[in-house]
Amino acid sequence: MILSELISLDVLRVIWWLLLGVLLIGFALTDGFDLGVGALLPFVGKTDTERRVAINTVGPVWEGNQVWFILGGGAIFAAWPPLYAVSFSGFYLAMFAILAALILRPVAFKYRSKRDGHAWRNGWDWALFVGGAVPALIFGVAVGNVLQGVPFQLNDMLMPLYPGNFFIKFISLLNPFALLAGVVSISMLMMHGAAWLTLKTEGPVQLRARAIGSVAGIVAFVTYILAGVWLAFGIKGYAITSVVPDNGPSNPLFSTVEHGGSWLSAYSDRPWIAIAPILGLLGIALATLGLRAGREGSTLLLSKLGIFGVISSVGLTMFPFILPSSIQPDASLTVWDASSSQQTLFVMLVVTLIFMPLILAYTAWVYKVLWGKVTVEEIESDSHSY
Repeated sequence: MILSELISLDVLRVIWWLLLGVLLIGFALTDGFDLGVGALLPFVGKTDTERRVAINTVGPVWEGNQVWFILGGGAIFAAWPPLYAVSFSGFYLAMFAILAALILRPVAFKYRSKRDGHAWRNGWDWALFVGGAVPALIFGVAVGNVLQGVPFQLNDMLMPLYPGNFFIKFISLLNPFALLAGVVSISMLMMHGAAWLTLKTEGPVQLRARAIGSVAGIVAFVTYILAGVWLAFGIKGYAITSVVPDNGPSNPLFSTVEHGGSWLSAYSDRPWIAIAPILGLLGIALATLGLRAGREGSTLLLSKLGIFGVISSVGLTMFPFILPSSIQPDASLTVWDASSSQQTLFVMLVVTLIFMPLILAYTAWVYKVLWGKVTVEEIESDSHSY
């Protein structure tokens, strides 16, 4: 027997759907607070020293945290090639904006302290703000568009086609529901960044982070509820009416999809998934209260719980859809028809089971070594730090 046949193709597809979720959530939980700190930087630090304190809380770890983003992109490319092709074609300018912001971030980290001028350092501080706020916003906008369905078609050769030119495609992404989802994303990550700063700093920076993070948490809580209500009553859902046989080929056009009804019908079919939005709301609410009360470690953990619940709620609500099409529903990409081959998924799974524990162990070791608060005294004694 060929080893790759030990696990059926459909089981491998579900496993890789779960692993993709793990990678995206891992990115949000780790690099999410880096993005949040960047978005908060001009507001929590009023002096150069205070801003250097905030920057140095993420300076040693942001590169390692970004590994989750790279792994997520690699997983989409290898495990879900149609998703990679269709999403990168439709979100081209959005992806470019995210990458430009993420590229700006390390440049700002490296060059900020090369000169002592106020204008120089202030300019790089705002660059860090852009590097944090823009990806946090656009990631949410992308999720909002995915929930509504993306306007793409597939021809007989499974080539994705989008109507309109690239500028119109980008503008169409900035619709009201998607922007609301973007507000949920950026406010949630700002709350997460504030929880991190509360844990890693003290004095004025910590106090400002708690105040701003509390407001961000309230905004995240309210907008998440609004987005849920809007999704229930204002956004049409998708449902598969006929599917390819078990372990069938990866061809979305073999399935029949209906565009109508509500996404929230998934909760009547699978009531247990309600735990995800409950955890999202509970985590955000308790993290907000923790920020207001000045709690440190527990607040960060609760913030992580909230992010886990929010992202999980999207995936579980949409399952088995990965990227629905609003203009050709039958071309929608699902877990059952958008994956790589059985052998590819199996080999990738073996590699993941070997290297994922190593990544987790190394990450845990790094955080253990770098544990503790960043103080003003440390910053002032080292003029060459970030």
